[in-house]
Amino acid sequence: MPLFDLPLDELVAYRPDVARPDDFDDFWTATLDAHPPAAPAFTPVDAGLPLVEVYDVTFAGYGGALIRCWLVLPAAATPLPCVVQYLGYGRGRGEPYSWLTWPAAGYATLVMDSRGQGLLSAEHVGATPDPLGATQGMLTHGLPDRDGYYYRRLYTDAVLAVEAARAHPAIDPSRILVAGGSQGGGLALAVAGLRRDVAGALVDVPFLCHFRRGVELVGTEPYAEITRFCAANRHAVDRAFDTLSYFDGVNHAARATAPALFSVGLMDQVCPPSTVYAAFNAYAGPAEIVVHPFNGHEGGASTRLRGQLAWAEKVTAGLSPS
Repeated sequence: MPLFDLPLDELVAYRPDVARPDDFDDFWTATLDAHPPAAPAFTPVDAGLPLVEVYDVTFAGYGGALIRCWLVLPAAATPLPCVVQYLGYGRGRGEPYSWLTWPAAGYATLVMDSRGQGLLSAEHVGATPDPLGATQGMLTHGLPDRDGYYYRRLYTDAVLAVEAARAHPAIDPSRILVAGGSQGGGLALAVAGLRRDVAGALVDVPFLCHFRRGVELVGTEPYAEITRFCAANRHAVDRAFDTLSYFDGVNHAARATAPALFSVGLMDQVCPPSTVYAAFNAYAGPAEIVVHPFNGHEGGASTRLRGQLAWAEKVTAGLSPS
């Protein structure tokens, strides 16, 4: 897979003019104000893992829909730092056995199921239907209406997942990190912008950033969903991209103040490096980026964890990560 995007020296300086609606803040303030957090339910699960505690968590998300999560707690002194984990596009929460790395390092982990996703997956099965019927094609579900757009629901769920984690007595509410790769990275980035009180954000190869660039540069899924939508709805192209601007990670990054650790693959044809750098360079808080010159969308894969663990240890201890 050859390099196809801007050279690295141009990526480092890449600060595109991404449209930001005048009522961006008002839209999100009204959306979140309409969805105050309610007490989540924590149901113990016997997962056959005696060194951790596992809970099936439910909380009221956007529109009151029931959102499911796994919460995995290590056998460690409380209160615990916590990583709220968001999932890649099309993935569900699967089984708790997939989420043991952070608990092994002494962190609680809350894994949010993405509504409507993973329902068609054989490996990472979801357990949270979307009441409005999204099961695939989420990137264009509800376009071009910003109020009915799928990601308005998912971003709100992601913010409320932090509140669900904060409600458990074993978790230190001041030491909550948000994390994810691809779509999960985009969600972590949005939450960092919408919630100023998270301790940090781990943003791997983020999706949902600089939509126009992604659509015009690559023909891969999921950005190709927008291409097909615009091809079939030529009269609604401007409205579609106006809606997407409310959800663009570049605009959310400009509001985020928590420390962040990004990653990028310079051969990533799913989330092109220029879209990642657009968000990274717009990030308002202290941020670092790990560059993988010869990797695609897998980025650093499992090797990224060593660096993330070291970074998280500093952040949750109140130290500068750099």
